[in-house]
Amino acid sequence: CYHIEPVPGEADQYICYVAYPLDLFEEGSVTNMFTSIVGNVFGFKALRALRLEDLRIPTAYIKTFQGPPHGIQVERDKLNKYGRPLLGCTIKPKLGLSAKNYGRAVYECLRGGLDFTKDDENVNSQPFMRWRDRFLFCAEALYKAQAETGEIKGHYLNATAGTCEEMMKRAVFARELGVP
Repeated sequence: CYHIEPVPGEADQYICYVAYPLDLFEEGSVTNMFTSIVGNVFGFKALRALRLEDLRIPTAYIKTFQGPPHGIQVERDKLNKYGRPLLGCTIKPKLGLSAKNYGRAVYECLRGGLDFTKDDENVNSQPFMRWRDRFLFCAEALYKAQAETGEIKGHYLNATAGTCEEMMKRAVFARELGVP
């Protein structure tokens, strides 16, 4: 902490300014930066309450980030959509549907005019909807909506899993289906 000032109008509350040397962080790793800063600061047991209000990242460190492996231009190219916003949604309800009904919701959204749909992050491989069935029904919905509308559509499958190996297996299967 290199500077402390009292919070105006508040007793026993302070604004602390903390700085870390760049050498403490791996170049290009957003994860390392956030887990180091947030994990260390919020793990400081001597404080009863703490709030992170601002984070300033030096330009030299920002320049080490290569950006995502994809981006809006890549998505526009995949969907062949230019000159307007891309329209999409997260499928709801996110939990409780069978894979067949989930696929039906994907189809209805895409057929109804959306450019893409996506799985909620809570949708994985629950007993009521296993991942492989969801992937298959979503792929079927995607291709059916494309055939009926004459437009390229997208559905973004959540391939996260309990292990890296399982996640890679799911991602490879999604790629084989032709669904991002």
